[in-house]
Amino acid sequence: MFYFDSSMIILIPAIIISGWAQLKINSTFQRYSAVRSVNGYTGSQVARKLLDSQGLFDVPVQVVGGKLTDHYDPVHRVMRLSEEVYYGTSVASIGVAAHETGHAFQHQERYSPLIIRNSIVPIVNFSSNASWVIFLLGFVLGLPGLLNIGILLFSAVVIFQLITLPVEFNASNRALKMIENTGILYKDEVAGAKKVLSAAAMTYVAATLMSVAQLLRLIVLSNSRRDD
Repeated sequence: MFYFDSSMIILIPAIIISGWAQLKINSTFQRYSAVRSVNGYTGSQVARKLLDSQGLFDVPVQVVGGKLTDHYDPVHRVMRLSEEVYYGTSVASIGVAAHETGHAFQHQERYSPLIIRNSIVPIVNFSSNASWVIFLLGFVLGLPGLLNIGILLFSAVVIFQLITLPVEFNASNRALKMIENTGILYKDEVAGAKKVLSAAAMTYVAATLMSVAQLLRLIVLSNSRRDD
């Protein structure tokens, strides 16, 4: 079968790393969610304070449902924080809020990797779905042209994931510097926030490894189909 063949072994390391990364972020966030910051700022207050410090008074901070659903929306210029982060006063909440603020600063400064990533989102949304459909048709019908198109389309997903890495690492670095330089967190608290953001970064690394593994699998399947 297409989905259950020997090429699946290529995905195993990425699956293991992805599972570990998810467990790591959940456990680390949970651990530092129990550590209340000395200054007692909530995540929303931190986000507002940092945004205002850079003149981003028109970027609202909104609460959104879900767990770890925090994100900055560059299209509508809105920061959305999960309830736990928005209302939370923990080291974890402040670290995540500052990280999302880092994305707002990237947008303000037109940070190149962020601009590139945002510009290819429509292409990637199409490619991530169409690539598998086209590849599967090429595989079943034995059409090398469709196989190549499927691989090419999925390559856009890999490129997107690779560009995402510097965007996320840069936002975390900005966050840690901001919360320490502004005195929002003290030095030992910054160390805790760093652990939370490092764990979060591993989920992006895992996602990148998974997309690369998927691409390699498509190439292997394509070559095996041509040899039939």
